[in-house]
Amino acid sequence: MNNTISKSRLWTARIMSGVVILFMLFDSISKFFKPASVVEPTLVLGFSERHIIVLGILGFLSVILYTIPSFSVLGAVLLTGYFGGAIATHVRLDSPLFSHTLFPVYIAVLAWGGIWLRDENLRNLFPFKKRTQTNEKNNFDQANIT
Repeated sequence: MNNTISKSRLWTARIMSGVVILFMLFDSISKFFKPASVVEPTLVLGFSERHIIVLGILGFLSVILYTIPSFSVLGAVLLTGYFGGAIATHVRLDSPLFSHTLFPVYIAVLAWGGIWLRDENLRNLFPFKKRTQTNEKNNFDQANIT
């Protein structure tokens, strides 16, 4: 197997992951200091002020694991769970779909996309290949044989 990837793919992966890392570090660290711009929206979402630190720790640990290459998949799994909780919170409150409810999905796509572009094992697990006309013809012929 060839483990080299193009420079453009590598930089695209770094930028995608960098956006996730910077966003989550900013989000998590701001929860440790609890400014009014963090406390008020958290209360509106239905959490009490004592939950802010816990959310900050969970987000921070997840993003730290995501930044370590050998633990990046584990970090992405934990971040995906964290984002799932954010989605559930916004669905419960009937928040706007594209700006609030789906925002964690956008971040998760960037997180997983960054790993997928860098990690050949993940690309083998989830291969996104173009279907060519010959592939479709072969699949059709095999379906008719069986």
